[in-house]
Amino acid sequence: MFDINIIRKDFPILNREVNGKPLVYLDNAATSQKPQIVIDSIVDYYSTYNANIHRGVHTLSQEATDVFEIARKKVQKHFNIKESKEVILTSGTTHSINIVANGYAEILQKGDEVIVSAMEHHSNIVPWQMLCERTGAVLKVIPMNSEGELILSEYEKLLSEKTKLVFVNHVSNALGTINPIEIIIEKAHEVNAAVLVDGAQACSHIKVDVQKIDVDYYVTSAHKMCGPTGVGMLYGKKELLNELQPYQGGGEMIKEVTFEKTTYADLPHKFEAGTPNISGGIAFGVAIDYLNEIGFDEIANYENELIAYATQQLLEIEGLKIYGTSQYKTSVISFNIEGIHPYDIGTIVDKLGIAVRTGHHCAQPIMEFYKIPGTVRASFSFYNTKEEVDVLVNAVKKAKMMLQ
Repeated sequence: MFDINIIRKDFPILNREVNGKPLVYLDNAATSQKPQIVIDSIVDYYSTYNANIHRGVHTLSQEATDVFEIARKKVQKHFNIKESKEVILTSGTTHSINIVANGYAEILQKGDEVIVSAMEHHSNIVPWQMLCERTGAVLKVIPMNSEGELILSEYEKLLSEKTKLVFVNHVSNALGTINPIEIIIEKAHEVNAAVLVDGAQACSHIKVDVQKIDVDYYVTSAHKMCGPTGVGMLYGKKELLNELQPYQGGGEMIKEVTFEKTTYADLPHKFEAGTPNISGGIAFGVAIDYLNEIGFDEIANYENELIAYATQQLLEIEGLKIYGTSQYKTSVISFNIEGIHPYDIGTIVDKLGIAVRTGHHCAQPIMEFYKIPGTVRASFSFYNTKEEVDVLVNAVKKAKMMLQ
């Protein structure tokens, strides 16, 4: 049974106060909070078997290596990845994207085309711009409509035999829109283009099966999934990863080094140069176990009910406008109140103990599309409550009264 009261006890930070008020944490799209079991796994690593991995014959190194590789297996199983060697453990989504972008710098030719969507996070725009500058490839953009949905008919017009790569987020961090990635992948494959999906905003709400959707690359960050910062995943089909050159050189990623020539290690180590975030990788596996124990169907049902309630209550505030009104969305409500800067609202609600995000959310093209400076973003998780929604709504009403 999904019991919100039991779940909230797992998160120690939810007991604290901010500015003398009980914390209402609604910035989950930026990072999720961590259950005690995840925190304990980090402490346990450093307290009982801290050692470098893959490199030592001594007991601590072997213990750390075993637990770290078990975590990789947990990631593999969760995302239904065919082979564990297709799981590259990285520092996060941005690092994962840059590995792929750097690899394609040796593959793309002048005049090749790559496609991104209009609702991408900056981390899924800037690396591809840099790639196009290096290679002479052309960057094209899938447009969006006023509801915050990609216009698929225009996407199909962009595809051609010149298209080599398509990049799209699974869920928009600024709007909460769930993009139709299966259709996007299918259409791209019809012209033999590869697809990278940024799953950073999706993976805490949706259980992703990479084989079912037939995606070529999928990336995400642990800290959005109740795990620690500084660790994430790059999934890639084995044959595609083998074609890419390493992003970084150093220890761990080599098979043999001489001053004349270096040969690289096999997957996944080819892309894992240096000492990894060992405790973070271990904790990533613990966080995945925790989410699966609760159940993603239960999480989705609860969060959908929560966001529907929050949407209804916020829209009763006169002058409040929500950006991103797709039928298919999750977890995020971005809004403004007419005549009030979002930063001012965020500042006042913070004084009342409420954490929301204000600004462009690293998605400036979206804000330019709507011709606004930014939004107030309330983003929800399965440990939030309707009572917290009520606190938010009352705080926004108070901010409106003070600022108008």
